[in-house]
Amino acid sequence: MTQRPVLVVLFDGVQSLDVTGPVEVFAGADRFAGRCAGRLDGPDGDSGGTAYRIRTASLDGGPVRTHSGLCLLPDSTLAAADRPHTLLVPGGEGTRNPDPRLIDWLRANAPHAERLVSVCTGALLLAEAGLLDGHRATTHWAACDHLARCHPEVEVDPDPIFVRDGRLSTSAGVTAGIDLALALVEEDLGRDAALTVARHLVVFLRRPGNQAQFSVQLAAQTARREPLRELQHWITEHPDADLSVEALAARARLSPRHFARAFQAETGTTPGRYVDRVRLEHARRLLEESTHGVEEVSRAAGYGTPEAMRRAFVKALGTAPADYRRRFHAPVPTTSR
Repeated sequence: MTQRPVLVVLFDGVQSLDVTGPVEVFAGADRFAGRCAGRLDGPDGDSGGTAYRIRTASLDGGPVRTHSGLCLLPDSTLAAADRPHTLLVPGGEGTRNPDPRLIDWLRANAPHAERLVSVCTGALLLAEAGLLDGHRATTHWAACDHLARCHPEVEVDPDPIFVRDGRLSTSAGVTAGIDLALALVEEDLGRDAALTVARHLVVFLRRPGNQAQFSVQLAAQTARREPLRELQHWITEHPDADLSVEALAARARLSPRHFARAFQAETGTTPGRYVDRVRLEHARRLLEESTHGVEEVSRAAGYGTPEAMRRAFVKALGTAPADYRRRFHAPVPTTSR
């Protein structure tokens, strides 16, 4: 399996979640890859770097204090760090008046990374180093005007939660870095890996990069008991099946009344609401990423008819499926000859 070294740049005033959010995603994906490869983690939980080798570095290699007061201890100095596959630049208050040496290092070394990623106002550091010139990029909504005003060579898009422009990826505020990291894991290791990581982190896979306005529903917690946990997974994989309480109870080998009570007690939601979330998410994904017609999507997602799907979309998202697709459908990539 190809290992992708990930280097995270640290500096005083960094936003801690900009660092730990993506790091937890990559570390979780590494553990997933290790299990798939039949490797057992070491006694200290170190995954050994099957898919990603994660390192942190600062200018002098000493501890840095985050904006919230936490202290982070880098693995090395930036000068001593190996060239990464993915160079991740977080944001935070420390991007307001960055050390000129950090900008110089980014200007000299970032072009050699195969993938350059910023989280939140980390985009300001990349822009200061001239690395965003001629590219489309985003950052925290509160910093978009500043980025556009100070760096007119950058095509600033204030709406998406993340933007990918070739080898360059920039993301919006804080938690959007997790969405971007999940998208990168999906690209590297496949959707199963990204979905597994998202489930462990109890985040929703996945908000598309061009989505910004809609609030994402929280996924239900995973049931403790194996039959209900397996049933949750089965529902996700079969949104077009008969998912009535009676049918699901029969699959779980419980009475409908017992099943409904147990499911809500262990997942925090009713079977009907869980099914609604699964079907809505499946339909959204098909509308975002496929060319299937609305009627085909409605059947595949278990709605049966376009009208039933339309009612569900309007109720949950305030928009019809066709309008949703127009806004969020990812363009089909073209190949150059």
